Amino acid sequence: MPATAMNHFTILTDRLEETVDFYRDVLGLEPGARPPFGFPGAWLYTNGEAVLHVIAGRSLPEPREGVIDHMAFSANGLVDTVGKLKSRGIEYDLRRVTETNPWQLFFNDPNGAKVELDFDPSEPVPK
Repeated sequence: MPATAMNHFTILTDRLEETVDFYRDVLGLEPGARPPFGFPGAWLYTNGEAVLHVIAGRSLPEPREGVIDHMAFSANGLVDTVGKLKSRGIEYDLRRVTETNPWQLFFNDPNGAKVELDFDPSEPVPK
């Protein structure tokens, strides 16, 4: 049976509260219901879907980013998002894709996982 959609990403952390705060404050994901697995963690939602599972209490791989290069989300509010990253002192890489011109914003979460946010080409250029 072929895959039909992406369900969620799972990341490991040794800083659960900081990680949840980061994804809530920077990406606008909302913590929500999570089954009682017997180990610490959180599920983060967008539009009613749990798209990011965070697991705490396990050893982290070295290098921290592991085998997945990055996770990507569609987003809006490029100027505000860049402002949030700057206010937190988070380094980022902002690019425009040639041909179609969407904005791609790359940065790392508190655990070293690379995040990509894709913005519509009509979004204004951040200052």
